[in-house]
Amino acid sequence: MAGHEQLALFDSAETAPNREDSTRGQRQPASSKHAVADMPEPVPIARPANLPPGCRWMEIETPLQTIGFVLRTSRRRTVGLRVNDDGLVVTTPAWLPRGRLEEIILAKAPWILRKLRSLHERQKHLATADAQWKDGGCFPYLGIYVSISVRPDIGSVQYMGNPRSPTAEDTLVLPLQADSGPERVRERVYAWLQLQAAEHFDARLGHYCQLAGVQLKSWRIAAAGSRWGSCSSDGRIMLNWRLIHLSPEVVDYVVAHEVAHLRHMHHGPEFWREVARLYPDFARARHALKPHHPGSLPLL
Repeated sequence: MAGHEQLALFDSAETAPNREDSTRGQRQPASSKHAVADMPEPVPIARPANLPPGCRWMEIETPLQTIGFVLRTSRRRTVGLRVNDDGLVVTTPAWLPRGRLEEIILAKAPWILRKLRSLHERQKHLATADAQWKDGGCFPYLGIYVSISVRPDIGSVQYMGNPRSPTAEDTLVLPLQADSGPERVRERVYAWLQLQAAEHFDARLGHYCQLAGVQLKSWRIAAAGSRWGSCSSDGRIMLNWRLIHLSPEVVDYVVAHEVAHLRHMHHGPEFWREVARLYPDFARARHALKPHHPGSLPLL
Protein backbone atom coordinates (compact mmCIF):
# COMPACT_ATOMS: atom_id res chain seq x y z
CA MET A 1 0.00 0.00 0.00
CA ALA A 2 1.35 3.42 -0.88
CA GLY A 3 2.50 5.63 1.95
CA HIS A 4 -0.56 7.89 1.95
CA GLU A 5 -3.18 5.81 0.22
CA GLN A 6 -6.60 6.81 1.56
CA LEU A 7 -9.31 4.34 2.51
CA ALA A 8 -12.77 5.82 1.97
CA LEU A 9 -15.75 4.97 4.14
CA PHE A 10 -17.54 2.67 1.68
CA ASP A 11 -14.66 1.90 -0.70
CA SER A 12 -14.56 -1.89 -0.69
CA ALA A 13 -15.51 -4.26 -3.49
CA GLU A 14 -16.17 -7.03 -0.97
CA THR A 15 -18.20 -5.11 1.60
CA ALA A 16 -19.24 -1.76 0.12
CA PRO A 17 -22.88 -0.95 -0.60
CA ASN A 18 -22.00 -0.15 -4.23
CA ARG A 19 -21.66 -3.54 -5.89
CA GLU A 20 -19.10 -3.99 -8.61
CA ASP A 21 -20.21 -5.40 -11.93
CA SER A 22 -17.35 -7.48 -13.36
CA THR A 23 -17.16 -8.35 -17.05
CA ARG A 24 -15.17 -11.53 -17.62
CA GLY A 25 -13.54 -13.12 -20.65
CA GLN A 26 -16.58 -13.49 -22.92
CA ARG A 27 -17.10 -10.79 -25.51
CA GLN A 28 -20.08 -8.49 -25.18
CA PRO A 29 -22.13 -7.07 -28.08
CA ALA A 30 -20.59 -4.00 -29.66
CA SER A 31 -23.65 -1.86 -28.91
CA SER A 32 -26.81 -1.96 -26.86
CA LYS A 33 -30.19 -1.83 -28.61
CA HIS A 34 -32.12 -1.88 -25.35
CA ALA A 35 -32.81 1.82 -24.88
CA VAL A 36 -34.31 2.62 -21.51
CA ALA A 37 -37.78 4.06 -21.94
CA ASP A 38 -37.75 5.96 -18.64
CA MET A 39 -34.71 8.10 -19.58
CA PRO A 40 -36.25 10.94 -21.66
CA GLU A 41 -33.39 13.31 -20.83
CA PRO A 42 -29.64 12.71 -20.55
CA VAL A 43 -28.30 11.94 -17.11
CA PRO A 44 -26.02 14.77 -15.89
CA ILE A 45 -22.46 13.43 -15.75
CA ALA A 46 -19.72 15.74 -14.48
CA ARG A 47 -15.97 15.23 -14.35
CA PRO A 48 -14.82 15.22 -10.70
CA ALA A 49 -12.90 18.30 -9.64
CA ASN A 50 -9.99 16.13 -8.50
CA LEU A 51 -9.15 12.75 -9.98
CA PRO A 52 -7.57 10.05 -7.78
CA PRO A 53 -3.83 9.57 -8.34
CA GLY A 54 -3.08 7.43 -11.37
CA CYS A 55 -6.59 7.83 -12.81
CA ARG A 56 -7.85 9.71 -15.84
CA TRP A 57 -11.18 10.93 -17.16
CA MET A 58 -12.63 9.26 -20.24
CA GLU A 59 -15.83 9.73 -22.27
CA ILE A 60 -17.48 7.23 -24.63
CA GLU A 61 -20.39 7.88 -26.98
CA THR A 62 -23.33 5.47 -26.70
CA PRO A 63 -26.73 5.44 -28.46
CA LEU A 64 -28.30 6.66 -25.22
CA GLN A 65 -25.85 9.48 -24.37
CA THR A 66 -22.18 10.21 -23.76
CA ILE A 67 -20.92 8.41 -20.66
CA GLY A 68 -17.99 9.91 -18.79
CA PHE A 69 -16.12 7.98 -16.13
CA VAL A 70 -12.97 7.74 -14.05
CA LEU A 71 -10.62 5.14 -15.54
CA ARG A 72 -8.03 3.34 -13.45
CA THR A 73 -5.80 0.43 -14.39
CA SER A 74 -4.78 -2.39 -12.10
CA ARG A 75 -3.39 -5.92 -12.10
CA ARG A 76 -6.88 -7.41 -12.11
CA ARG A 77 -7.79 -9.71 -14.99
CA THR A 78 -11.35 -8.46 -15.43
CA VAL A 79 -13.07 -5.13 -16.06
CA GLY A 80 -14.89 -3.72 -13.03
CA LEU A 81 -17.73 -1.18 -13.21
CA ARG A 82 -18.68 0.57 -10.01
CA VAL A 83 -20.96 3.58 -9.40
CA ASN A 84 -20.09 5.45 -6.23
CA ASP A 85 -20.92 8.95 -4.99
CA ASP A 86 -18.57 10.52 -7.55
CA GLY A 87 -20.04 8.65 -10.53
CA LEU A 88 -18.83 5.73 -12.61
CA VAL A 89 -15.41 4.23 -11.89
CA VAL A 90 -14.06 1.69 -14.40
CA THR A 91 -11.10 -0.49 -13.44
CA THR A 92 -9.36 -2.38 -16.23
CA PRO A 93 -6.22 -4.43 -16.84
CA ALA A 94 -3.45 -2.22 -18.22
CA TRP A 95 -3.35 -4.26 -21.44
CA LEU A 96 -7.05 -3.85 -22.34
CA PRO A 97 -7.46 -2.21 -25.80
CA ARG A 98 -9.59 0.93 -25.99
CA GLY A 99 -11.90 -0.72 -28.52
CA ARG A 100 -12.68 -3.53 -26.08
CA LEU A 101 -13.41 -1.01 -23.32
CA GLU A 102 -15.79 0.86 -25.63
CA GLU A 103 -17.64 -2.40 -26.38
CA ILE A 104 -18.11 -3.07 -22.67
CA ILE A 105 -19.40 0.45 -21.92
CA LEU A 106 -21.81 0.25 -24.87
CA ALA A 107 -23.14 -3.10 -23.69
CA LYS A 108 -23.53 -1.93 -20.11
CA ALA A 109 -24.87 1.56 -20.93
CA PRO A 110 -28.48 0.95 -19.73
CA TRP A 111 -27.27 -0.41 -16.38
CA ILE A 112 -24.75 2.43 -15.97
CA LEU A 113 -27.28 5.15 -16.75
CA ARG A 114 -29.91 3.67 -14.41
CA LYS A 115 -27.37 3.75 -11.59
CA LEU A 116 -26.19 7.27 -12.43
CA ARG A 117 -29.75 8.60 -12.68
CA SER A 118 -30.58 7.13 -9.28
CA LEU A 119 -27.45 8.76 -7.83
CA HIS A 120 -28.31 12.13 -9.41
CA GLU A 121 -31.88 12.11 -8.10
CA ARG A 122 -30.71 11.24 -4.60
CA GLN A 123 -28.11 14.00 -4.56
CA LYS A 124 -30.52 16.55 -6.02
CA HIS A 125 -33.00 15.75 -3.27
CA LEU A 126 -30.38 16.14 -0.55
CA ALA A 127 -29.18 19.43 -2.02
CA THR A 128 -32.63 20.98 -1.39
CA ALA A 129 -32.52 20.46 2.38
CA ASP A 130 -34.33 23.29 4.17
CA ALA A 131 -31.44 25.35 5.50
CA GLN A 132 -32.49 29.01 5.64
CA TRP A 133 -29.76 31.61 6.07
CA LYS A 134 -31.69 34.47 7.69
CA ASP A 135 -33.11 35.66 10.98
CA GLY A 136 -35.70 33.06 11.94
CA GLY A 137 -34.20 30.45 9.61
CA CYS A 138 -32.68 27.13 10.60
CA PHE A 139 -29.84 24.70 9.86
CA PRO A 140 -29.07 21.04 10.69
CA TYR A 141 -26.78 20.41 13.66
CA LEU A 142 -26.17 16.91 15.10
CA GLY A 143 -29.37 15.69 13.51
CA ILE A 144 -31.53 18.57 14.81
CA TYR A 145 -32.70 21.72 13.02
CA VAL A 146 -31.55 24.68 15.13
CA SER A 147 -33.01 28.18 14.72
CA ILE A 148 -31.04 31.28 13.75
CA SER A 149 -31.42 34.64 15.45
CA VAL A 150 -29.70 37.81 14.22
CA ARG A 151 -28.91 40.29 17.01
CA PRO A 152 -26.81 43.42 16.32
CA ASP A 153 -26.68 44.23 20.06
CA ILE A 154 -24.55 41.23 21.15
CA GLY A 155 -20.79 41.00 20.96
CA SER A 156 -20.22 37.34 20.11
CA VAL A 157 -21.97 34.20 18.87
CA GLN A 158 -24.19 32.63 21.54
CA TYR A 159 -25.80 29.21 21.55
CA MET A 160 -29.04 29.11 23.49
CA GLY A 161 -29.10 25.50 24.63
CA ASN A 162 -26.61 22.69 25.21
CA PRO A 163 -24.39 22.41 22.10
CA ARG A 164 -23.42 18.85 23.03
CA SER A 165 -27.08 17.77 23.15
CA PRO A 166 -29.12 20.04 20.87
CA THR A 167 -32.92 20.16 20.75
CA ALA A 168 -35.39 21.71 18.31
CA GLU A 169 -35.93 24.56 20.80
CA ASP A 170 -32.29 25.72 20.59
CA THR A 171 -31.18 28.92 18.85
CA LEU A 172 -27.85 30.12 17.52
CA VAL A 173 -27.64 33.87 18.06
CA LEU A 174 -25.38 35.76 15.65
CA PRO A 175 -23.89 39.25 16.22
CA LEU A 176 -24.95 40.61 12.83
CA GLN A 177 -26.87 43.59 11.51
CA ALA A 178 -30.54 43.00 10.80
CA ASP A 179 -30.02 43.56 7.07
CA SER A 180 -27.22 40.96 6.76
CA GLY A 181 -27.62 38.87 3.61
CA PRO A 182 -27.78 35.06 3.40
CA GLU A 183 -24.08 34.75 2.52
CA ARG A 184 -23.01 36.64 5.64
CA VAL A 185 -25.35 34.61 7.87
CA ARG A 186 -24.15 31.36 6.34
CA GLU A 187 -20.50 32.39 6.78
CA ARG A 188 -20.97 32.93 10.51
CA VAL A 189 -22.85 29.65 10.94
CA TYR A 190 -20.07 27.88 8.99
CA ALA A 191 -17.44 29.20 11.39
CA TRP A 192 -19.42 28.14 14.46
CA LEU A 193 -20.17 24.68 13.06
CA GLN A 194 -16.53 24.02 12.26
CA LEU A 195 -15.53 24.88 15.83
CA GLN A 196 -18.18 22.51 17.15
CA ALA A 197 -17.03 19.80 14.74
CA ALA A 198 -13.42 20.12 15.90
CA GLU A 199 -14.40 19.82 19.58
CA HIS A 200 -16.96 17.04 19.14
CA PHE A 201 -14.84 14.91 16.79
CA ASP A 202 -11.78 15.27 19.01
CA ALA A 203 -13.73 13.96 22.00
CA ARG A 204 -15.16 11.03 20.05
CA LEU A 205 -11.75 10.15 18.58
CA GLY A 206 -10.31 10.11 22.08
CA HIS A 207 -13.09 7.79 23.24
CA TYR A 208 -12.73 5.29 20.41
CA CYS A 209 -8.92 5.31 20.38
CA GLN A 210 -8.95 4.47 24.07
CA LEU A 211 -11.51 1.73 23.45
CA ALA A 212 -9.40 0.32 20.59
CA GLY A 213 -6.15 0.61 22.53
CA VAL A 214 -4.45 2.59 19.76
CA GLN A 215 -2.50 5.83 19.55
CA LEU A 216 -3.65 8.44 17.06
CA LYS A 217 -0.76 10.26 15.37
CA SER A 218 -2.85 13.17 14.15
CA TRP A 219 -6.21 14.07 12.75
CA ARG A 220 -7.78 16.97 10.90
CA ILE A 221 -11.14 18.21 9.74
CA ALA A 222 -11.62 18.88 6.04
CA ALA A 223 -14.32 19.74 3.53
CA ALA A 224 -13.90 16.71 1.29
CA GLY A 225 -16.53 16.62 -1.43
CA SER A 226 -16.71 12.86 -1.81
CA ARG A 227 -15.94 11.17 1.52
CA TRP A 228 -16.97 11.43 5.14
CA GLY A 229 -13.67 10.23 6.51
CA SER A 230 -10.42 8.52 5.66
CA CYS A 231 -7.40 6.99 7.33
CA SER A 232 -3.97 6.99 5.71
CA SER A 233 -1.60 4.06 6.01
CA ASP A 234 0.61 6.10 8.32
CA GLY A 235 -2.22 6.45 10.83
CA ARG A 236 -3.55 9.95 10.13
CA ILE A 237 -7.32 10.44 10.14
CA MET A 238 -9.42 12.96 8.20
CA LEU A 239 -13.03 13.69 9.14
CA ASN A 240 -15.39 15.78 7.04
CA TRP A 241 -16.65 18.67 9.15
CA ARG A 242 -20.08 18.41 7.51
CA LEU A 243 -20.66 15.28 9.59
CA ILE A 244 -21.66 17.76 12.29
CA HIS A 245 -25.01 18.07 10.48
CA LEU A 246 -25.82 14.41 11.11
CA SER A 247 -26.92 12.56 14.23
CA PRO A 248 -24.41 11.70 16.99
CA GLU A 249 -24.90 8.02 16.16
CA VAL A 250 -23.76 8.56 12.58
CA VAL A 251 -20.79 10.64 13.73
CA ASP A 252 -19.78 7.86 16.11
CA TYR A 253 -19.99 5.26 13.35
CA VAL A 254 -17.70 7.25 11.05
CA VAL A 255 -15.22 7.91 13.87
CA ALA A 256 -15.23 4.25 14.94
CA HIS A 257 -14.82 3.20 11.30
CA GLU A 258 -11.70 5.30 10.86
CA VAL A 259 -10.25 4.31 14.24
CA ALA A 260 -10.73 0.65 13.25
CA HIS A 261 -8.48 1.36 10.26
CA LEU A 262 -5.65 2.08 12.68
CA ARG A 263 -5.65 -1.68 13.29
CA HIS A 264 -6.80 -2.97 9.90
CA MET A 265 -6.03 -0.99 6.72
CA HIS A 266 -8.60 -2.84 4.63
CA HIS A 267 -12.32 -3.62 4.62
CA GLY A 268 -12.04 -7.35 5.26
CA PRO A 269 -13.78 -9.45 7.93
CA GLU A 270 -11.24 -8.55 10.63
CA PHE A 271 -11.88 -4.85 10.03
CA TRP A 272 -15.66 -5.17 10.31
CA ARG A 273 -15.31 -7.25 13.48
CA GLU A 274 -13.27 -4.42 14.97
CA VAL A 275 -15.91 -1.85 13.93
CA ALA A 276 -18.59 -4.00 15.57
CA ARG A 277 -16.52 -4.29 18.73
CA LEU A 278 -16.03 -0.52 18.92
CA TYR A 279 -19.58 0.42 17.93
CA PRO A 280 -21.99 -2.55 18.11
CA ASP A 281 -24.88 -0.66 16.49
CA PHE A 282 -22.79 0.34 13.48
CA ALA A 283 -25.10 -1.32 10.91
CA ARG A 284 -28.01 0.97 11.77
CA ALA A 285 -25.83 4.09 11.65
CA ARG A 286 -24.19 2.95 8.41
CA HIS A 287 -27.63 2.53 6.85
CA ALA A 288 -28.62 6.02 8.03
CA LEU A 289 -25.48 7.50 6.43
CA LYS A 290 -25.87 5.83 3.03
CA PRO A 291 -28.44 8.29 1.57
CA HIS A 292 -26.21 11.26 2.35
CA HIS A 293 -23.40 12.65 0.24
CA PRO A 294 -20.82 15.15 1.55
CA GLY A 295 -21.22 17.38 -1.50
CA SER A 296 -25.02 17.50 -1.29
CA LEU A 297 -25.56 18.97 2.15
CA PRO A 298 -27.09 22.43 2.48
CA LEU A 299 -23.92 24.24 3.52
CA LEU A 300 -22.44 24.13 0.03
